[in-house]
Amino acid sequence: MKTIKYFFQFTCIISLFCFFKIIGLKNASNVGSILGRYIGPYFRSIKVIKKNIKIGLGEISKEKEKEIINGMWENIGRTFSEYVFLKNFRFNKKSSEYVKINGLNYLDEIKKSAKPVIFFSGHFANFELMAMELEKYGIKTAAIYRPLNNFFLNPVMEYLRMKYICPTQIPKGRIGTRQIINRIKDGYSIALMMDQRVSEGQKIPFFDKPAFTSTIPAQLSLKYDCELVPIFIERKNDISFEMTIYEPYKINKTGKDEEDTKNITLKINKNIEKMIIKNPTQWIWSHNRWK
Repeated sequence: MKTIKYFFQFTCIISLFCFFKIIGLKNASNVGSILGRYIGPYFRSIKVIKKNIKIGLGEISKEKEKEIINGMWENIGRTFSEYVFLKNFRFNKKSSEYVKINGLNYLDEIKKSAKPVIFFSGHFANFELMAMELEKYGIKTAAIYRPLNNFFLNPVMEYLRMKYICPTQIPKGRIGTRQIINRIKDGYSIALMMDQRVSEGQKIPFFDKPAFTSTIPAQLSLKYDCELVPIFIERKNDISFEMTIYEPYKINKTGKDEEDTKNITLKINKNIEKMIIKNPTQWIWSHNRWK
């Protein structure tokens, strides 16, 4: 049954991708926002979404809650439709045509030093553009990704990511840990999303409630003396984005690795919280983050 389900999903998604390609990037993004808003809610529990919003933002008005939920689904729909146009984002003639980057001075320093850093962010706006822009700027980057459960669709997504986002893609989990270490030793910076629940992580406060969180960035920064670099990407208008590179920071070592790992990961979570609060309509609230 699962095979039939995955094949049906694959057929529908590929058909939509073909339709999106025909109507062009801007129209596809607009259509995607409509599909996301009206079809997306059928695929995720509204109870989980509302519970997560309450944990993250506390008591808010019904109007604000509705605005956040609608905005989230519209953004998810747009991001989905934009996958077939990754080539456009990658090879656009003007560097700022789609993505304006703030904090280029930090990227210049990282590029000049040629020392690996850990870039981290969350699933905001079109999150796939983060690693793409870093790689385009000349930063040797390895992007961490979560393979899709759908084994028909996953090869397509991996192909798109490696061809247009970042050639060096490493799967999440223990299977990719050795690859991450090897890439850092080869001078690659690591780019990853830190806002999803991971079974191999530790329970670290996120919006003051324990949530399983990856400790890989903390462990890497401790072992290889890598600086941590927060990145926030925001959709400003349909297919226009603004990506902010924040100042890299070094971690404080006390010699107590376990305690240091928790403190570093907590600081990362605090950074992600600030990004979510800045624009809650563009974060994916549908993950069961505090399960």
